[in-house]
Amino acid sequence: MTVFLESPPKTDTEQEILDLYRAHLSKGRATVAELFGSHMEVASSGAWLQTSDGKEYLNCGGYGVFMLGARHPTVMEGVRRQLELHPISTRILLEPTVGRAAEALSSVVPAGLNRIHFAVTGAEAVETGLKLARANGKRRLVSMQRGYHGKTLGALSATAKEVYQKPFRPLLPDVTHVPWGDLDALRAELAQYPGQTAVIIEPVQGEGGVNLPPEGFLTGVEALVREFDDFLILDEVQTGMGRLGAWWGADLYGITPDVLLAGKALGGGVVPVSAALANRRTFSPFDKDPYLHTGTFTGSPLLMAAVQGAITATREEQLVPKAADLGRRLLEGFEAISRKNIPELIVEVRGQGLMIGIEFIEAGLAGELLIELFNHGVVANHSMNQSAVMRFTPPAILTDSDVEFLMTAFDLATRALVDGRVQMPKDGN
Repeated sequence: MTVFLESPPKTDTEQEILDLYRAHLSKGRATVAELFGSHMEVASSGAWLQTSDGKEYLNCGGYGVFMLGARHPTVMEGVRRQLELHPISTRILLEPTVGRAAEALSSVVPAGLNRIHFAVTGAEAVETGLKLARANGKRRLVSMQRGYHGKTLGALSATAKEVYQKPFRPLLPDVTHVPWGDLDALRAELAQYPGQTAVIIEPVQGEGGVNLPPEGFLTGVEALVREFDDFLILDEVQTGMGRLGAWWGADLYGITPDVLLAGKALGGGVVPVSAALANRRTFSPFDKDPYLHTGTFTGSPLLMAAVQGAITATREEQLVPKAADLGRRLLEGFEAISRKNIPELIVEVRGQGLMIGIEFIEAGLAGELLIELFNHGVVANHSMNQSAVMRFTPPAILTDSDVEFLMTAFDLATRALVDGRVQMPKDGN
C-alpha cells in the first residue's frame, strides 16, 4: 500500500461536491457516485488513490489510462520541467518537444507508421483516422458489433450501440457494423463496394467486454482489406502502450494497419494525449496541406513531455514484458477464485495482458461485484458495450503485495456477492 506523504486539505465535503455535480455537471454522474458511497478521490500515487476521508484504494480501473500508475516519477519530472519552461506553444514556430515525442513514439510502433498527428482525446484520434480514410478516397465505413470508438459524431457512428447513437441521428452515412469474429460477414460487406471502404477495429474489444479475437481473425481482416483495396484503422487507444503484454495489439497479432490510433496510457497517467499514426502514403493529404486537419492543443509541449516520459519509463522499466507476466498471473488468480466462489454466476473469465474481463450471467451481478470490490479497497470498471462484463485494467507496476491485496479483495468481494444473494428472498421482497 502506498504511503501518501501529506494528508489532502479538507476544503470540500462530499455533500458539497455531490450538490455541485447535480447543479452543474450531471445528475446521472452524481447517482453513480452515490452507489459507491459518495467517496471523493483527492490524491493518487502509483497504483493507489486516496479519498478525502483518508482511505486508500488499489486502482485497477481508469479505463486503461494508468499503465504506469499515477504520477510516475519519470513522467512527472518531464511534465514539471516543461510546465515551468513552456507549457503551450504558438503553433507557428518550430517547437522541439513535439518533434522529440514523435521520434520516440515512431520508434516503438510497427515499421512504417512514422507520420503522426497528436491530439488530446481518444475520440479525436478516431476522428483523425476517419478523416485520413476520407482523404484517401474511402467514403464508406465498417466497424464491429460491440466495438467502441468514442462519442463524438464521427466516432459515435462507428460505436455500434443503439443507446448511444439514437439521440444523435443522423450520424455519418454509409456505416455498417458486422459481427466480431465473422470474416464471411466482413467479406460480404467489402465485396459490395470494393476500394471504397475503411474498416475500423480494436485488436481486443475493451468496452465490448474484453472480447479476444478468434484465431486468425485479425490477420484475416487485414487480408480482406488488402484484397479489396480498402483501408484499415486499428483502434489501440485502450490496448496500446503495452496493455496487452506487447507494445501494440498490432505486434501481438501480426498486422500492420494503414492508421494506428493511440491514447489513454500515452500520457503516462499524468495528462490526456492521443495520436494517429500512418505511413507516408496514407498521411500524404495532411503533408500537402498543414491546415487540412488541425487542433489548437495538438502537440502541446506539456503533453509531449508526458509522451516522452511515458515511453522512456515503459522501456527502462521493461513494463511491456512485465504486463504480459503480471497479466498471466492475475488471470490465473481471478479464474481460480471465480471457480471456487461464484462458478454458477459467471460465464467466463478472459483476458490478454493487463486487460481482464469477468462475464456474468446477468448484468446486475457485474455492478454488484464492482461495489463489493470497492468496499474491499479496489477500483475496477464495467464495460459500456457489454454491461454483464466487469473489467480490470491494472497498472504494470503492481508489487507482489499489491497482487496479494487484489486477490484477497476479490476473494472477499465474491464471497460477499454470494452471501448477499443467498440472503435476498427469491421474490425480491
